[in-house]
Amino acid sequence: MATVAADRQQSGMPTPDGLIARAKAMIPSLKERAKDCVAQRNVPAETIAEMKEAGFFRVLQPKRYGGYEMHPNVFFEIQKNLAEGCMSTGWVYGVLGCHPFQLALFDDRAQQEVWGDDQKMLVSSTYQPVGKVERTEGGFYLSGTWGFSSGSAHCGWVLLGAFVPPEEEDGPVDMRTFLLPRQDYKIDEDQWHTFGLQGTGSHHIVVDRVFVPEHRTHSAAAAFFGNNPGTEVNDAALYTMPWAQLFVRSVSTSAFGGARAAINAAMEIMKTRVSTNTKKASADDQVLQGAIAAAQAQMLEMELSLKVTFEEIMDVMDRGEKLTIEQRSLFVYQSSTVARRLALLVDGMVERLGGRAIYMTSDIIQPWLDLKAARAHVANDPYNRSGDLVGALVGQPPAFAFL
Repeated sequence: MATVAADRQQSGMPTPDGLIARAKAMIPSLKERAKDCVAQRNVPAETIAEMKEAGFFRVLQPKRYGGYEMHPNVFFEIQKNLAEGCMSTGWVYGVLGCHPFQLALFDDRAQQEVWGDDQKMLVSSTYQPVGKVERTEGGFYLSGTWGFSSGSAHCGWVLLGAFVPPEEEDGPVDMRTFLLPRQDYKIDEDQWHTFGLQGTGSHHIVVDRVFVPEHRTHSAAAAFFGNNPGTEVNDAALYTMPWAQLFVRSVSTSAFGGARAAINAAMEIMKTRVSTNTKKASADDQVLQGAIAAAQAQMLEMELSLKVTFEEIMDVMDRGEKLTIEQRSLFVYQSSTVARRLALLVDGMVERLGGRAIYMTSDIIQPWLDLKAARAHVANDPYNRSGDLVGALVGQPPAFAFL
């Protein structure tokens, strides 16, 4: 490990520990900007610029385009720390920061178009398969309106989900991701008015029948079976990892930072709160102590479980092997439970803090609301994943191929 770190320093590449330390150092400034982030319904441009300068968005980017190709757990540690300062910022980092990985799976012509002139270019997404697709020579025409494109105001490209109609009658429908440059879509910023994660700027994307060449599409089937065209040029073991395994974690991991912030806030309130009605001190409230202890312990258990999961995934990839369906189903299910479990644990603290926890100025309220909003993401709903996991355990093929 020391040799790897020395090689990185000599090449000008930051070390994993150095990147994580930079993220931790940003926590105070993110806390200061959090209210403006929420009010503006976007992560401040200043914050995005600092994250770019720190190299955070390069963690999973191919070295061919200035990236670091680091272990996914480095990416997740950065995300957790950013989310502790501001969960909206951590959420946006998770989403935008995982896209370099998916782009590395695209045809290299698409990678060149995005990063050829600007290796710091950011890409947003919304994978809802709501677009209308028409086949044409050399590619497709794409139209539609997509919601929930987090961080889109800061990006020059977007990834959009849609079903491609079969070439033959009764043929299979193909789920694909379409890559579009900024001039081919509009961002509708008037729709994002939510009770939590307000600062993610998860705006609508509007596309009016634009041409998308074949090489700027990525098939879900190719991702599932590992037949990604980009791995011909990006041959690191990292890019043999199933794309879905990374993506589901990118939208659950910020919940750890939000929970950390909520636990810290609960303990600060507990130190000084004395009920004006009962005259009882929160510091002596065993139920509150139990809620804080449960939140801290169970959060650490979940963090450790998911960290070990990605150690296992990368060990398999490094050996040139493939994950089993049982493993893939279990891992995405575990990730899907995080936001809901942490939201419930924070509920237990909030309900014991009385009037001190109901004002919007209370430090526990924003992460609490953010955790509740995070549960709404399709990847954070365990009931979408339980069928695949149980099916895998009894030897049935998965019904939901995004594993």
